Amino acid sequence: EVQLVESGGGLVQPGGSLRLSCAASGFTFSQHAMSWVRQAPGKGLDWVSRIWNGRSSTAYADSVKGRFTVSRDNGKNTLYLEMKSLKPEDTAVYYCVAGHCSGYGCYDDFGSWGQGTQVTVSS
Repeated sequence: EVQLVESGGGLVQPGGSLRLSCAASGFTFSQHAMSWVRQAPGKGLDWVSRIWNGRSSTAYADSVKGRFTVSRDNGKNTLYLEMKSLKPEDTAVYYCVAGHCSGYGCYDDFGSWGQGTQVTVSS
């Protein structure tokens, strides 16, 4: 069945970088838009980024624009999120979603998210 497995999180100092990965299986990855969302302690779910399946156009939340880059490798069925200039407010559990997410919410294609990966930005 549909599986999404996030990895690459960890502890990093402010200003540092991390690269998150989302390994997808159980569906035709190249035919689906993909999104990243995150949930910080004591806060709700926030949209981070999305990437289209055709032209690979991208969109970002204002809070991460210019610092994060979303990409995909359809041959490897993998979604990536390169995070630079990390800030303490980026601390959250990051999830990938098969579907279209925005600041208004998600149109989730399968309702099957992974376990998420923890990103902690602290000095």
